[in-house]
Amino acid sequence: MFYETATNAHGLPHDPFKAIVAPRPIGWISAVDAKGAVNLAPYSFFNAFSSRPPIVGFASEGQKDSVAFIAETREFVCNLVTYELRDAMNATSAPLPRGESEFIHAGLEEAPSRLVKAPRVKASPVALECKLVDIIELKDSDGHPISSFLVMGHVVGVHIDEAYIKNGRFDLVAAGTIARCGYSDYTAADDLFSITRPKGGE
Repeated sequence: MFYETATNAHGLPHDPFKAIVAPRPIGWISAVDAKGAVNLAPYSFFNAFSSRPPIVGFASEGQKDSVAFIAETREFVCNLVTYELRDAMNATSAPLPRGESEFIHAGLEEAPSRLVKAPRVKASPVALECKLVDIIELKDSDGHPISSFLVMGHVVGVHIDEAYIKNGRFDLVAAGTIARCGYSDYTAADDLFSITRPKGGE
């Protein structure tokens, strides 16, 4: 089959795009506004874009509280979502009124960060403390704004639960890392294989 995205006339009951570009890491973003209100929300348009320095980014379809809070304070935290935290993560996607804590709504405990004001999810085995690099309003190929915002952050601090460091490596399978697969589907990282790159291919 083939369809043009301008009309999205694929004839399927649901848009296949998000299921095709998958699995996707989940950026569980905690942020705080200038008045100290806390927000926590999951974003599956999330990934890493650089390692030196470490840069991560997430996209929000619409200027939601996460984007607004980060624009005010220029800081945020990415918390790792695991299988054990799947229901709490899902609960934080609820459209609560601005200023109402998703931590409380989902029964999660906050933990202080070291270098940024936004709190971490205490139960998460990994948290990336970030300073804002840029917020970019995305455009289509004709240059028209599409009301989606790409938030880029410089990772300035990393928290790792040492229980998940095995042989000098972070063990994402033991941690129970999950990813989004489109629709209402997720997958857990439970089976890894290794491929050695060609010499000089790093």
